[in-house]
Amino acid sequence: MNIRKPFSYICMLSMLLVMLPLDVAAQKIKMSCVGNSITYGMKLANRERDAYPFQLQRMLGNRYEVGNFGKNGATLLRHGHRPYMEQDEFKQAVAFGGDIVVIHLGTNDTDPRNWPNYGDEFIADYLALMDSLRTNNPKARFIIARPAPIADRHPRFQSGTKEWLVQIQSAVESVARLSGAELIDFHDPLYPYPWMLHDGLHPNAEGASILAKTVYGAITGNYGGLWLPDVYSDHMVLQRDMPLTIRGRADAGWEIAVRLKGGKHKLDISQKTRSDNRGTWQVTLPQLLADEGLELTVLATSLLKSGESQKRVYQDIAIGEVWLCSGQCNMAWRLEQSLGAVEAREDAGLRLFDMKENWLTDNVVWDSTAIDSVKHLQYFRPATWKRSTLDNAKAFSAVAYSFGKMLRDSLNVPVGLICNAVGGSTTESWIDRNTLETQFPKILEKWLHNDFVQDWARGRAKKNLGLEGKDVADDFNHRHPYEPCYLFEAGILPLEKFPVKGVLWYQGESNAHNVEAHEQLFRLLVQSWRQYWDNAAMPFHFVQLSSLNRPSWPAFRNSQRRLAAELPHTGAVVTSDLGDPSDVHYRDKRPVGERLALMALSCDYGHNVVGVSPEPCKAETQGKDIVVQFPPASQLRTSDGRAPRTFEVAEEDGMYYPTQATVSGDKIILRIPSTVNVPRFVRYAWQPYTRANLVGKTGLPVSTFKMRIDGVE
Repeated sequence: MNIRKPFSYICMLSMLLVMLPLDVAAQKIKMSCVGNSITYGMKLANRERDAYPFQLQRMLGNRYEVGNFGKNGATLLRHGHRPYMEQDEFKQAVAFGGDIVVIHLGTNDTDPRNWPNYGDEFIADYLALMDSLRTNNPKARFIIARPAPIADRHPRFQSGTKEWLVQIQSAVESVARLSGAELIDFHDPLYPYPWMLHDGLHPNAEGASILAKTVYGAITGNYGGLWLPDVYSDHMVLQRDMPLTIRGRADAGWEIAVRLKGGKHKLDISQKTRSDNRGTWQVTLPQLLADEGLELTVLATSLLKSGESQKRVYQDIAIGEVWLCSGQCNMAWRLEQSLGAVEAREDAGLRLFDMKENWLTDNVVWDSTAIDSVKHLQYFRPATWKRSTLDNAKAFSAVAYSFGKMLRDSLNVPVGLICNAVGGSTTESWIDRNTLETQFPKILEKWLHNDFVQDWARGRAKKNLGLEGKDVADDFNHRHPYEPCYLFEAGILPLEKFPVKGVLWYQGESNAHNVEAHEQLFRLLVQSWRQYWDNAAMPFHFVQLSSLNRPSWPAFRNSQRRLAAELPHTGAVVTSDLGDPSDVHYRDKRPVGERLALMALSCDYGHNVVGVSPEPCKAETQGKDIVVQFPPASQLRTSDGRAPRTFEVAEEDGMYYPTQATVSGDKIILRIPSTVNVPRFVRYAWQPYTRANLVGKTGLPVSTFKMRIDGVE
């Protein structure tokens, strides 16, 4: 085995060869593409044009000679069902003696004949393959790829292929570390585009182009120069009081210098790093205090070409509190559409990043341009950070704006709000693909026919995509914001883990048909986003559904209440007093944002305010009464000074009867109805549109609830 050389040495040497004029580098650089059917180009109508090695040849030009040594069905494992090292393509690759060897093997090793039996041999077999491929060129440069994705519709996906592929990915990474080979990724660039995999496995021509571009970048180091996500712009807010990671891309091996300076603290912090062979880089700045008026400079400098550099300079940067505001229609509802819109104000310390859709999910058929753009995850318009003014605030989320305004007044630090809410969107559309594949795979199957996806959402998606009334067989080929995973891939991944304090979530209307499924999905949503931001304690505060005449909503509100109690660092804001009996888009949004702000101030910032509605602890019979106990200091009362309304009692049969209720400190005393002999359950506000009036001492309403009598909640 060759001694490992550092990446910078190998990459720079290769790039120098690329830059040599033809008369100096007269002999072509030979490049071997070793692999399986994905390398070969199986399922492509014109593989000799569209297989990734042939596309790569066109990208690299005549300075290179690219050989395609892919073998259909080949395994890396020598004890596998079709070992690559026993195929003619292997012998041809050895004889070719490539100066650069790209290996993509491992996909077929997920076959149950292979990995369960011989997986322990994978790393040794991979190293042996590399040694053999050096036979005619001991100085060959090796680039090895994490295997391409296998879609959930693959017939063996749930029986083991998914997990075995993960293990193989890890093994390939180990091979790179042990051998000194450069590691590239064929998985992640294709993963958000399952429609590019013909049969759940083999890329189409566009997918093969993505693989070719991945290899091209690794060979040449050309990734299009310095790039940072759109969420970095003038006027942005960076999160205070936590290590601050800034990430982006540049050409491979470039030196990256990040400098943050200015502000009232006269800050001047610098960090340097280098972009890796995949063009990625990141630096982590220390925790910062709240501030304004800073400048962020990112300078990328080539280490090969003297004087070649690229720079990004961002002005008017603030350090403060950043919250992501997401969900569906009621979070997206604009300030100008809401009651109290005139209360918007000029505030340089409140900054807004508004991710608006290119196409609304109204009851219309999209044109072909929209459908194609959505398919390619180009759903949101480009956005930049803006200071809050009367003009740009009016189009922003009313709930988010009210939250930010109250947070500004209470904390007296800059506040940044990112809003990417999409009307009608489903919970599952915001969860990452891997989480659903591993923990709720059924929801991915034929999503346009899947009862886990609310029928309204499926119907609207078919309308937008022009599929209404048509027999749709290839669901995976049709992408829409309501599709499972879609909005995570189109609206969360582009944020590139931009540091945030927490999440405000207002959604559920498009999942209220299935309380039990939503309980699982909501847990996965919180888990998914906390994993993405690598913050297991990231606050995740959400809004309970309001009052509306839809039969399933009381049970859904009760489920949301219980979720808040079970999931750490979450809270549910009660809004059953704010709804409209016939309009899901009630207009009084300011109290929602202010209640979210109270929750954040109480739970996340340690302010001595009441931010959570009173919660019942237990219910027990006492003579002819039922006593519902709330925590001490709840100081229960009613919002209108009248007796508490909408309490009901049931026997074991679940037939509920209304009952009289009175407030007694932190207790509610219920008279057992004459129609009830042995009371077993009590419930409150169990009407879709409720007139419930019980509140705590600060006026926060008590949630819809149901509980067993003589049992602890």
